[in-house]
Amino acid sequence: MGMTMSEKILAKHAGLDSVKAGQLVTCELDMVLANDITAPPSIAKFEEIGRPVFDNTKIALVPDHFQPAKDIKSAELAKIVRDFARKYKIVNYFEQGRVGIEHVILPEKGIVAPGMLTIGADSHTCTYGAVNGFSTGVGSTDLGAAMATGKAWFKVPEAIKVNLMGEKPADITGKDVILTIIGMIGVDGALYKSLEFAGPGVKALTMTDRLTISNMAIEAGGIFPFDEITKAYVDGRVTKPYEPVAADEDAEYCREVDINLSELKPVVAFPHLPGNTKRVEDIEEPIEIDQVIIGSCTNGRLEDMEIAASVLKGRKVADRVRCIVIPGSPAIYKESMKRGYIDAFIDAGCAVSTPTCGPCLGGYMGIMAAGERCVSTTNRNFRGRMGHVDSEVYLAGPQVAAASAILGRIATPEEVK
Repeated sequence: MGMTMSEKILAKHAGLDSVKAGQLVTCELDMVLANDITAPPSIAKFEEIGRPVFDNTKIALVPDHFQPAKDIKSAELAKIVRDFARKYKIVNYFEQGRVGIEHVILPEKGIVAPGMLTIGADSHTCTYGAVNGFSTGVGSTDLGAAMATGKAWFKVPEAIKVNLMGEKPADITGKDVILTIIGMIGVDGALYKSLEFAGPGVKALTMTDRLTISNMAIEAGGIFPFDEITKAYVDGRVTKPYEPVAADEDAEYCREVDINLSELKPVVAFPHLPGNTKRVEDIEEPIEIDQVIIGSCTNGRLEDMEIAASVLKGRKVADRVRCIVIPGSPAIYKESMKRGYIDAFIDAGCAVSTPTCGPCLGGYMGIMAAGERCVSTTNRNFRGRMGHVDSEVYLAGPQVAAASAILGRIATPEEVK
């Protein structure tokens, strides 16, 4: 029996010829990640072990959630991370002014690569499947042990094969693709399973689309095959040797899902689950909003900024709406300035922020009061996720978010033309 992409990566890192779903394996890790919220408890566990870090080049510490520090507590958390990074000379530590959103800058800087095995104390670590790696979130205790040993245990996941067909319409983004998939299989439909993408439609997806899709695989691992689009992205970024993986023809899947990209329409996920999706065109009554967030590890990349700016340029955010735009990294911020996207945002009446995860998790910048509604390009819309438990978050792609900011209600770009 052949192996899936996920199985091949786990087998290699476990030093085994093959593995199968359900098998428990201990693997050597290529990268270990934590942020300003999850690193401090991981560091506490690490210090209990009483040994140095396993490899200061294979740990990434990214203070991106509450930074720049919003209060004394967040400053103290960042100091724990900073002191640890200095003590152990952590190569991939990113100080303020150089930091970006973790799942944006690790691919951007070539820190993650095809065939790599990465764990992170953040659930959206699964983003790196977009570059043909296996990555998953873990708890802070596991991460603390990993920083000392360079190892972690895994239960080899079953795999769902997602067959992509057709061409992606111009008004469809990776966010629409993954929200459609989650709507089909449910938020727990791929729990502890890998989503493995295949089919002729893969080539229709940009790297930004793939990063968005893998990011929202969340409880699953969304992994893409290595192709010319992947190669073009990692060339010039990844400086170390890497080994792409491909699924065998006779790989075993627990389920197959077919998606015709040509048939997709812009969608939003209604409160309070990412799987509660509806086509925007099927919304019967206008849903007025108070806030729009464009950014995050899901949709804070340059292509997302371009899409949002193309809708907002020459237009104004509705009087009743506040729109916050957050480029995902300093490089994206700079390039957005060069291309005029930042001007378009500010001229439209948006607030533009330094890179941060802040509003996505209800940390800071964009926290909502009771009764308020937000259209957001972030990845979760659980009750209370972005503020008061009686606020509502509607997940959407950057094109829908920008159009909604202009019209003051959930809308598509076609409606603002």
